[in-house]
Amino acid sequence: MSIPDNIREDFSREPLNLHDLAAQPMEQFKKWFLEACEENPDAPNAVSLATASADAVPSVRTVLMKQFDQNGFVFFTNYGSRKGQELTENPRAAILFPWTSQGRQIIARGTIGRLPHDESSAYFHSRSRGSQVGAWASNQSKVISDRSVLEDKLSQLAQQFAGGKIPLPDFWGGYRLTPETLEFWQGQASRLHDRFEYRREPDGVWLINRLSP
Repeated sequence: MSIPDNIREDFSREPLNLHDLAAQPMEQFKKWFLEACEENPDAPNAVSLATASADAVPSVRTVLMKQFDQNGFVFFTNYGSRKGQELTENPRAAILFPWTSQGRQIIARGTIGRLPHDESSAYFHSRSRGSQVGAWASNQSKVISDRSVLEDKLSQLAQQFAGGKIPLPDFWGGYRLTPETLEFWQGQASRLHDRFEYRREPDGVWLINRLSP
């Protein structure tokens, strides 16, 4: 079928020029992220995470970025999930922030590694108690017969951990994507969008290039 005519396709906004950009990509990310939070607070930290297996079979899914700093972007998951297994086999990935309502998107590509245990534990224990029990209950990405399997296990674990501190599962924790490139895209008229890519050189210096749309 054809795409309906009332779907918005023009995401033009003010031009983006080199002199508008911060010298460091994570400073530029912070600026855009805070603007995205103000313009549309509906999960601006939701990112598409692309991974690939050792034999180059790709996968993509949405995860929530929970932290960022000069070292990169952090999310948390089950190590035994499909993404966890693929990141063990091939610790390279890409994330996409699809801020379409703002006429912007950011793509970061780089290497991924697990967070230290204490950092994963600190985040795990900052979550709601229900989310902590849920992490224990889900054997993520594995086939189950129906939803009752999850609900029964959740109920059992809630009783098991009742009244006490819930320990961090040894199969759950954080990952940090350390970017090698970050691309900032901003919509323009006639599909002549503005694209700038930060690329980290071997000496750690970031170069910025304008890309053709």
